[in-house]
Amino acid sequence: MVDPLEGRLIRLPLRQGAFSADAVFEDMLTGWKQQQLARNFTAGTIRGRESLVRRFVDHTGHFPWDWTVGDADEFFAHERSILNLAFATIRAYQTHLKVFCDFLTDPVYEWDRVCVQGFGRSPAQIITEFNRARHAQNNEQAPTKRPFARAELQGFFDLADLEVERVLASGRKGAVAAYRDATVFKTAYAWGLRANEVTHLQTVDFSRNRRAPQFGEFGVLQVRYGKAQRGSPPKRRSVLTVFDWSPDVLDTWIRSGLPWLAPAVSEIFPTANGLPVPKSNLHRRFRDYIDELGYAPGLDIHSLRRSYVTHLFEHFGFDHTFVQRQVGHEHASTTSLYTSVSSDYQTSELNRVLEDMIEKAVRPKEERE
Repeated sequence: MVDPLEGRLIRLPLRQGAFSADAVFEDMLTGWKQQQLARNFTAGTIRGRESLVRRFVDHTGHFPWDWTVGDADEFFAHERSILNLAFATIRAYQTHLKVFCDFLTDPVYEWDRVCVQGFGRSPAQIITEFNRARHAQNNEQAPTKRPFARAELQGFFDLADLEVERVLASGRKGAVAAYRDATVFKTAYAWGLRANEVTHLQTVDFSRNRRAPQFGEFGVLQVRYGKAQRGSPPKRRSVLTVFDWSPDVLDTWIRSGLPWLAPAVSEIFPTANGLPVPKSNLHRRFRDYIDELGYAPGLDIHSLRRSYVTHLFEHFGFDHTFVQRQVGHEHASTTSLYTSVSSDYQTSELNRVLEDMIEKAVRPKEERE
């Protein structure tokens, strides 16, 4: 049999007289890969889950048929206290282990019979309702995470532009890369994009908006690498251009900067070899700029998307539904997490109470009595 992800030969799990612990464990992982492929999970997701299972085995020193609930508790206590992993990361890791144990304990796959026959023990579910982290609220991001203030954002963009001039003046290489990254940051803000969305943009993703001809060829953006839901391909959405300066930024880059990197590729933000710019490079440059500016903690690349939502609400007065569709949130409550602006109900109730208080304050004393 051939491994579906790596193309290597594997052994069938139910072979007579061959119960090497390492071999059985590898067969378990291969069978799990096949099951996940059948459920439409991506290769990246599958590899990430396999990596966690292997790390769990290395940490505990036990194979799955010897795992206990105590092993899981000790592992995640280590991840929380020593590695200081985020709540959402812990919950994701627990889910990975749970679905692996679900696979092993499902009678359809017969791993219980294999393990009892070979090792005298069968796998058990080690992630239960008693030791699993609960998803208690929608917003689990760190409280320090925040959008840019408008003045901060302008200062950040100014420094990104200045970096290009500094590299040119020094005679060092990297001016085009600095120009590319500055344009990436501006594009992420101008269309409210996640890091993965902006790094995969291609020239064919932009088109005219006949109802807004002033934006030229950059009136509508078709996002093709949106955040995927479980077992589904990347989610698509259309984003309308709203800032009058953004088409000029992209058009100038495509005409003046992109040909110096990889003129024959369709990616808008490639490396010199034509591949999409790695997100790690952007994160590193972003952090360098933030550190140089000395901004307060809580800013990351996703803050550009947070700022887009917040600024459309607070400074430009766009409707909540419009902003929700622009950023591709399925639920309005998700969009509201990005901004401090209250709901229409809260605003109207506040205005009603304030108006009633003012009316009582200015009413003559005898009428109040």
